[in-house]
Amino acid sequence: QVQLVESGGGSVQAGGSLRLSCAASGDTYSRRSMGWFRQGPGKEREGVAGIYISDSRTYYSDSVKGRFTISHDSAKNTVYLQMNGLKPEDTAMYYCAASGFRLIGPVSLNSQNFYYWGQGTQVTVSS
Repeated sequence: QVQLVESGGGSVQAGGSLRLSCAASGDTYSRRSMGWFRQGPGKEREGVAGIYISDSRTYYSDSVKGRFTISHDSAKNTVYLQMNGLKPEDTAMYYCAASGFRLIGPVSLNSQNFYYWGQGTQVTVSS
């Protein structure tokens, strides 16, 4: 079993920054890959960033590439999503997810590859 707890969401103005955190606990082998997903009002869940923990390889959706950075701190069992240059269209509930698969590239943004999910943290960006 894996437990994931997100934090760091909030309300910011366009152009601002936020850093989301995902504190993970439980079976290490079930969180070899971690991802950040989001779901905006009336939208489907979208993968925005993924990381393969072993070698820190990352992958981003086109919508956030160059603005968001995913990273991890193994000592703290925490994955981060640094979000810069926020836009109103980034408004969504953001979820952290864990997978026991070695996910590199586009597959790291596919929610079907992730078994464990956090409860989400809301990000609201005003214009």
